[in-house]
Amino acid sequence: MTEQELNKSYSKICRNLESRKLKPAFDMLGKLIADNNLGVFNDEYRNLEETYHFMLKYTVEGIQDPERQKVYRKLIVSVFELAENVNQALRTKFSPSVEYEKKRLFKNQYISNLENYISELEDFYLDHEIQSIVNNQAKTNSDKMTAAREHQQKMFRLFYHVWFRDKLQNGEKETLTGFFTNPLSSVAYRSFIISAVTLSLQRYFDEAKFSVLFEAYASEEPEVSQRALVGLLINFYRYDARLPFYPAITGRLKILNEDPAFKKNLERIIVQFIRSKETEKIQQKIRDEIIPEMIRISPNFKDKINLDSLMEEGLGDDKNPEWEEIFKDSPGLMDKMEEFSELQMEGADVFMGSFSMLKSFPFFNEIGNWFLPFYTENPSISNVVDTNDETNRKFVEVISSAPILCNSDKYSFCFSMQNLPEQNREFLAKGMEAEMGQLEELGKDEELVSPGRKAEFISNQYIQDLYRFFKLHPRKNDFEDIFNWRFDFYNKIALGNILKEDPKVLRNIAEYYFAKNHFEEAAEIYNYLLEEKKDGELYQKIAYCYQKRGDFEKALDAYLKAELYDLNRLWNLKKIALCYRNLKQPAKALEYYQAAEKIDPESLNNQLNIGHCYLELEQFEEALKCYFKVEYLAPGNKKVWRPIAWCSFLSGKKEQAEKYFMKVIEDAPGKHDFMNMGHVQWSLGNRMNALDNYKKSISKTGFSELEFLEVFEEDLPHLKNQGIDSEDVPIMLDQLRYFLEE
Repeated sequence: MTEQELNKSYSKICRNLESRKLKPAFDMLGKLIADNNLGVFNDEYRNLEETYHFMLKYTVEGIQDPERQKVYRKLIVSVFELAENVNQALRTKFSPSVEYEKKRLFKNQYISNLENYISELEDFYLDHEIQSIVNNQAKTNSDKMTAAREHQQKMFRLFYHVWFRDKLQNGEKETLTGFFTNPLSSVAYRSFIISAVTLSLQRYFDEAKFSVLFEAYASEEPEVSQRALVGLLINFYRYDARLPFYPAITGRLKILNEDPAFKKNLERIIVQFIRSKETEKIQQKIRDEIIPEMIRISPNFKDKINLDSLMEEGLGDDKNPEWEEIFKDSPGLMDKMEEFSELQMEGADVFMGSFSMLKSFPFFNEIGNWFLPFYTENPSISNVVDTNDETNRKFVEVISSAPILCNSDKYSFCFSMQNLPEQNREFLAKGMEAEMGQLEELGKDEELVSPGRKAEFISNQYIQDLYRFFKLHPRKNDFEDIFNWRFDFYNKIALGNILKEDPKVLRNIAEYYFAKNHFEEAAEIYNYLLEEKKDGELYQKIAYCYQKRGDFEKALDAYLKAELYDLNRLWNLKKIALCYRNLKQPAKALEYYQAAEKIDPESLNNQLNIGHCYLELEQFEEALKCYFKVEYLAPGNKKVWRPIAWCSFLSGKKEQAEKYFMKVIEDAPGKHDFMNMGHVQWSLGNRMNALDNYKKSISKTGFSELEFLEVFEEDLPHLKNQGIDSEDVPIMLDQLRYFLEE
């Protein structure tokens, strides 16, 4: 059985159980066991199926049993567990993925007594504390480093023990909970093991793992609590349809929901997951727009800003007036850079592209390191970077405090510094130190004004760490990419119910979707909010969502409902008219554009649209009046030339059409302009000029020959109306074909 076939079978069994279709689930599960010679599960399978048969028999016979629903739910949970065990048995045996490769290799390294093991780990910190108190210098730096490496190896063993544990065994839940809440243990390592619980739960459903994450979320350390909440949300999403059978989990979630801080954290992390979907767009923008412009101006960049003078003492705070000149040949670049800065401050992942090429260091060969928080005492850093050197030490400390870099990128940055000359490192460290100092002060101010800012940085960095793992790890295809999920938490059972209890939180999420042009998701939430409370702005926004998705009938319906609220009526009228135009109802569109004209008679754009409606209604003289009015009031408006030219042609004013098409062609012609000029020349009797323009419209950047003929066929009635003999058409087209061959 292939991995794909197993995925399909297991997913179908789970869907049947979630839908309470036990008969098909039993049939598929039985076949899976029989086909793969998994006789070890036969007894459990037969017992569960037999129990279900008895339940069906008693139910059909009408025997009353007050415990029936309780037994039924317990039975479903038991079948889920059996399916999970069968799935794991097959994957552990056959799966070629790196996760199960490591699981097979780890099978003899499980920790037999987790409580004792973690107690020994905690002794490391106790020993360190005692030495600090007595100021014992007996241990050399080498001894300390050796001890730190051994301790880290033990932590990695704990990481893999938790990750590959199917179900937490007796006492392991309590032991892990104690570890996460023990202030003596390193915050970095506690946060690290949270990721192991999250990965383990993704791989194998276990109620106890949910409990551990709930307890870890209660930690006073933001690094621990925020990672735990991210892990909970990932697994709430993954197992949403299964959760109703586990009232202990959903009940715990309801209790948490009574805490206002939880709601705030929940909203923020959901938005951060949504924001992760923008990462590819941001990288493309940087790659396609910002970097090419920077490269284009770079030859003169150093001289233009007098780079050497920046190192002089007494520079002061005045901005160099020459800086404004740098971008005179690229006026859009400053806007793009400002947008880049705003995205960075918002928490967008602007560095993914920059650091994606820096994940080839040996450090990243170890899967666990992708989830390890950055901390300056990490022996992996000391192995590569001499932290006894003052410049290096300061560089590492500055990187550690950078809130705009995720942990994974901090390690990449740190390892890449070994290739820099000392002078460059020192220069970079000083620059970064000043920058980080400003960010730190800003962070303190924001924490006072908006408590929870630190937690926001931590959860955002962690989600970016996860993004890098699922997108950049060499064996990323061995894992289900959670960032391909839709993250429509509002549609889920457990979290959806919680979000819908607080319309303010749900509205905030919808507004973020709307701001980022995720119109489908925004519309779904707006629709729900409208069911709860009618609101003119909601109708307008949902209409706009439908409009942007091309569903003009639904958009029109919502805009018309928004009209009842008299909210920004001018804007609404124009949108209604736009919908009618796209629905090929120019008469209705004209009615609404004219209503908008009464409110804002100076709008030339509205005048253009009125002209377009007259044109579509074939009232050419009225259309021309509108177009000439625009040209008269805005002589520099080139947009009006095309409609004047085309409308003039359709109304028989051929010389006027020629004049305006000539202006278009001399300015910025397109493929339609050459074709239309060809029509005008033919109607004037200038057949060679017509063929020349037709030929120009067919090119690599213009029409293909087939496209040209399709558009020509649409225009043919207009040509005949302007005196073109239909008998001449095939002759002209054949002549054009000969011209094209030349």
